[in-house]
Amino acid sequence: MFNSLENAIEFIQKKQISAIDLKFSDLWGKWHHVTLGIKEFTSGLMEYGVGFDGSSVGFKSVQSGDMALIPDLATGFLDPFWEKPTLSFICEIIEADTKIPFAGDPREIARNSEKYLQSTGFADQSLWGPEFEFYVFKSVRFENNLRSSAYHIDSDEASWNSSDSGSGHYNPTHGGYHALPPADQFFKIRAEMVSLLENLNIPVKYHHHEVGGPGQWEIETPLLGLIAAGDATLVVKYITKMVANNHGMTVTYLPKPLFGEAGSGLHFHQQLLINGKNAFYDAKGPDKLSQTALYYIGGLLTHASAVLAFTNPSTNSYKRLIPGFEAPVNCFFSSGNRSAAIRVPKYATDPQKVRFEFRPPDATCNPYLAMAAMLMAGIDGIENQIDPTKAGFGPIDEDMLSLSPKRRRLIKNLPKNLDCAMDALEKDHKFLLKSSVFSEDLIDLWMRKKRQEAYDVSIRPHPYEIELYYEA
Repeated sequence: MFNSLENAIEFIQKKQISAIDLKFSDLWGKWHHVTLGIKEFTSGLMEYGVGFDGSSVGFKSVQSGDMALIPDLATGFLDPFWEKPTLSFICEIIEADTKIPFAGDPREIARNSEKYLQSTGFADQSLWGPEFEFYVFKSVRFENNLRSSAYHIDSDEASWNSSDSGSGHYNPTHGGYHALPPADQFFKIRAEMVSLLENLNIPVKYHHHEVGGPGQWEIETPLLGLIAAGDATLVVKYITKMVANNHGMTVTYLPKPLFGEAGSGLHFHQQLLINGKNAFYDAKGPDKLSQTALYYIGGLLTHASAVLAFTNPSTNSYKRLIPGFEAPVNCFFSSGNRSAAIRVPKYATDPQKVRFEFRPPDATCNPYLAMAAMLMAGIDGIENQIDPTKAGFGPIDEDMLSLSPKRRRLIKNLPKNLDCAMDALEKDHKFLLKSSVFSEDLIDLWMRKKRQEAYDVSIRPHPYEIELYYEA
């Protein structure tokens, strides 16, 4: 929004801004903020930053010491939810003493992954198109304590309320895809979300009701630069949650909030550019994909299990990646096959639009780390010329269920749970360490934290276990 401090100060005076809100991502992909008075918005802020405790947000174990926040002026936006005019910025994280960029800042890691791409000469920019799938519920209640473990979800659109609503307009299980009003009951709220995003200069390609009948929606952006896509992901989550909250509803990006219903993913469309041209396009290549694109696919699928440690970092992630739904469980690529880990859209035939999407990720990820991991895996494939077909990754355009058991056994599976993803990361992470994009310390911290989460879930009695085994 701003290209200089002077421009920002002029805007603050013109719009009579009351406060400055500084937002930043922790290691796990959650936004935090600190709010400053207008008098604090000075050249000193841009030089020295605002101090904060890095140990409280997952950073101190990566590198000890106090840290500071410096606003990225280009990210400024008027926060639509404050009563008094408030100007928000997404921040860079720096070392408080030396003022150098903090190596564990997720935005810095993403930025360094693209610098590494540029150093290889394969491309000078990566583009990313996230698809945001999420549920909007009327209410969510949960409890976990010594004597009980339970949750309860309700949705006005759900078929389970058909006998109470009296309207006759509801969405059956798996029956919400592109639902039309009045079955798409809250389209006006979704339109409000999109309008706010566009006001914040986040472009929206389209939005619609998704497969999940009880209020699953999708918002998709066009291709964006790597940092812009990471920033947009956190802004989209913030806007959608706040708008729903203001309407007495609640948004969740949980990959599998409902048993037996469609899960929510965060598919990432990907493309590399060199001198402004699509490095993934070749008019004579299969599905118009260049050799560079195929090698990139080979690298991403070769390292997919390790990459999922960052793109699917929750125990709930693997309740979505199960057979019988559109979410992928096998490691192959295809044109149009939505059960593939990588899908090449058949409709994207324009030379500047040819691309592919990586379908396993979900929004429990830190988007900066997730995209950096995918990019580093793809670069490794180009560097080592990993042919995806020779490596056994397809293309496979048939329905997986129609394949013989022998052929299915030849196709690599994606991790079945969070521990398996951490095992894969432990064995396969050298590709992430190139040019110090990721560090051993960060990867070790990530694995410890995620293994602890998996353990904490595994030792708790589950309500379904009580139903199954209480009479034993």
